[in-house]
Amino acid sequence: MSEADKKEPARVAVDIWSDVMCPWCAIGYTQFAKALKQLEGEIEVEVRWMPFELNPDLPPEGKSQAQHIAEAYQRSPEEIAEMVERLREVAEHAGFSMEYDGEGEAPEAMMWNTFEAHKLLRWALATQGMEAQTALKLALFRAHFQQRRKIGKRDVLLDIAENLGFDRKAAEAALDDEALAIAVKMEEQRARENNISSVPSFVVNGRYLIPGAQEPAVYCETLRKVVELAGQG
Repeated sequence: MSEADKKEPARVAVDIWSDVMCPWCAIGYTQFAKALKQLEGEIEVEVRWMPFELNPDLPPEGKSQAQHIAEAYQRSPEEIAEMVERLREVAEHAGFSMEYDGEGEAPEAMMWNTFEAHKLLRWALATQGMEAQTALKLALFRAHFQQRRKIGKRDVLLDIAENLGFDRKAAEAALDDEALAIAVKMEEQRARENNISSVPSFVVNGRYLIPGAQEPAVYCETLRKVVELAGQG
């Protein structure tokens, strides 16, 4: 086949509604990334991360993960330990470790308010583009699940962004930008209006929903089907 005969890859856009604290979001994207690897040269996917707060009322000082699960799901300490272990095994199988890999003894697993994290992610998309936003999102996943950093704290968010090459002062200014906060709230409202009530939710070309953390084959199949339908349209 000549260069002229080679078919250009199809293009699709995927909005991923997700929260930084959601373990299934980390697992789901790990599987999704495997699908994208399999589709290289066939389908080119543009990814944007959209805001979804699982616990918007969490206080600035955060909350113990064990306490949160006990209150939210009415589980005993033994049941919580079993849930965490099952989740750890699923994540490990997918290729995203939930094991603590920071220095010293592992801090207590916490839940944090993620509104400022979502503001930072939206700013990264607007100023640096999709690849930079994805890099920041993945760094936030690692910071929360593997390093147990205090991602509800502004200084921690700025440290993470700066480590990726973002301008710290610009990032700090973004977090103080009321217009940015309003934009995040509007996107969260758009999710509710479109009946997105759980995460991760992968919305392909603004029309087709892939709910939850799936196997790579499911993502591949759905993206191929969307491309096929677009070609018939």
